[in-house]
Amino acid sequence: MGFWDSLLGRSKPVEPDLDQLFGLPSAALTLQAAISFTPTGAGSVCFASIEGGAFTQVQQEVRALLDADSERAHASVEFSRDAYGYSWLLSRRGADDLPALVGDLHAVNTALQDGGFGPQLLCSLVPFRDAELRPLALVYLYKRGTFYPFAPLPGQMRDNPLELQVKAVIKDELRIEEDLSRWFPLWGAPGL
Repeated sequence: MGFWDSLLGRSKPVEPDLDQLFGLPSAALTLQAAISFTPTGAGSVCFASIEGGAFTQVQQEVRALLDADSERAHASVEFSRDAYGYSWLLSRRGADDLPALVGDLHAVNTALQDGGFGPQLLCSLVPFRDAELRPLALVYLYKRGTFYPFAPLPGQMRDNPLELQVKAVIKDELRIEEDLSRWFPLWGAPGL
């Protein structure tokens, strides 16, 4: 940071800390105890699509890495592209195997980052449901190194009171994104 950056209000971007993902199992226990939301067993990583051989190779390595896990007998990995042109990798595990799912998400993010595609990483999300089947996701923003809750409602609406309640419940478990304008909706995200 230089003098002019400080004077003009520019700040150094936060470095991604993928190890923050490992806080999700603890946060999940807190969510379940406080407001009865439990993991669904799905998790996804969103990244800007890139064409070319190098990216295709990293994508194949990621699939091979996840498929090589012998404990994935009842798990699956799917790649898809959304209406906005972003790519998604969806990993499914048993609903009671959140630590392994977090390991999958961490491995995918790390492989893309190590392959030189860190700038293309956008977010990772882990969905939850309650007894009424209301959806909720904890979203990790790669470029900010923070989490936020996303609670979609039918008709592309959001359950803002639930999102704020979740923020209050897990604020001691995960680094929460304080800038609410960065709590982007992820309509139709795979796994949600």
